[in-house]
Amino acid sequence: MSDGYHSLDQADPLCRMSADELASAYRAGTLSPVDVTKACLARAEEIDPVFNAFTFLDHEGAIEAARASEARWVEGTPLSAVDGIPATLKDIVWVKGWPTRFGSLVTSDTPQPEDAPSVQLMRAAGIVFLGQTTTPEFGWKAVTDSNAFGVTRNPHDPAMTPGGSSGGAAIAAALGAGVFHLGTDGGGSIRIPSSFCGITGLKPTFSRVPAYPASPFGTVAHIGPMCRNARDTAAMLKAMSGRDRRDWNQGEGQLAPLDDPATAIRGSRIGYWTVPPAGKVDAEVAALVEAQMQRLEAAGAVIEPFDLPADDLLETFHKHWFSGAAARLAPYGPAEREKIDPGLREIAGTGGGYDVRTLVAAQVERAEFGARMDMALADLDFILSPAVTVPAFEAGLEVPAGSGLQRWTEWASFSFPINLTQQPAGVVPCGKTEAGLPVGLQIVGARGQDAKVLSFMAAIEGMAGGS
Repeated sequence: MSDGYHSLDQADPLCRMSADELASAYRAGTLSPVDVTKACLARAEEIDPVFNAFTFLDHEGAIEAARASEARWVEGTPLSAVDGIPATLKDIVWVKGWPTRFGSLVTSDTPQPEDAPSVQLMRAAGIVFLGQTTTPEFGWKAVTDSNAFGVTRNPHDPAMTPGGSSGGAAIAAALGAGVFHLGTDGGGSIRIPSSFCGITGLKPTFSRVPAYPASPFGTVAHIGPMCRNARDTAAMLKAMSGRDRRDWNQGEGQLAPLDDPATAIRGSRIGYWTVPPAGKVDAEVAALVEAQMQRLEAAGAVIEPFDLPADDLLETFHKHWFSGAAARLAPYGPAEREKIDPGLREIAGTGGGYDVRTLVAAQVERAEFGARMDMALADLDFILSPAVTVPAFEAGLEVPAGSGLQRWTEWASFSFPINLTQQPAGVVPCGKTEAGLPVGLQIVGARGQDAKVLSFMAAIEGMAGGS
């Protein structure tokens, strides 16, 4: 297990403060963004040798941005309510002046010429970027290890995986190396590490957060926030959301605003989803989630059983994901492919073999499933489920040892269906196993209702025994 030295409780108090607490202190002049940034950089340096959360830290750039933020707060002209809040960015989005390696040995180390839209929005809000966090190669799987950067480890037990593909971001959040952490989620890559590491994360409604360049994995891929609590998660989502015309997939429509609704537990209509489309739910996971559902029912929630309105969703998702992997590896020749994760090469080979009729049929299946889920959430406030079928397992493996499973998708089967539907889905902690490993509860809402989901997540955090 992780020793006390590496627990959040042992971190510098500046590393444990929320965004609201930091902003209040900046406003009052009792804290400086420079001091907070230095503390978070030191914390990142402290934890990285054990957990391998970072590809690099930008000490010079972070301190420069923090000094500029300090000057704005002194002058009473902050760029936003989150000016000067320290953040990390996953090694899968463009950051001006930083290389983006996608966790791979075959990518260029040339610095990017511009920010991705989400990064640009965060920079415009005055957020301070500490450094870049680890991901598996091209974010292809729901654990975090790569030939380029090695194995990333769980903050609650370094022998275990933190999940992925946003594993480095989850560790940085859990251990106090920043407040805001950008993750991406194509099949659970925000929600799975949030569950395994005991933090809060949200896969927003698709297109809430703009993306550029477009992902080869297509419109199952989302960008979102990972933090230590729902309120910080909401603040980060507001900062990274907006319209960017580089992202054609956003269209011209308007999503519901990110206001702050007071969503009560009492009277909420909840569909309780317990049977995943693949794999089996671990007994301890099921018991912890069931206990949380009983607490919600005792608090006045109206709970009814819910089953997904579709069959063969694993194959439907595989056709989307594996064909995306084939597209992602298309530029690389035989010599380069030898350096690429064998599992990624395998799924790309499968994806490259699909014919046009198979891919079009998968799009139709997805559309039908998505419409049924939209209809279900017209009658329900939320759908709740385990975030993951299993607790964290041994680091460096794609599936739990002895499970008989072949691919990560088989144990990530509470998450990938919601990438197909593009609905917002958040995770909050709901307890720990006997081995001390966190388990998360997933909250799914209607498309556009991200604020409602976040408010409900905050309400669960406020319950006795809800974390």
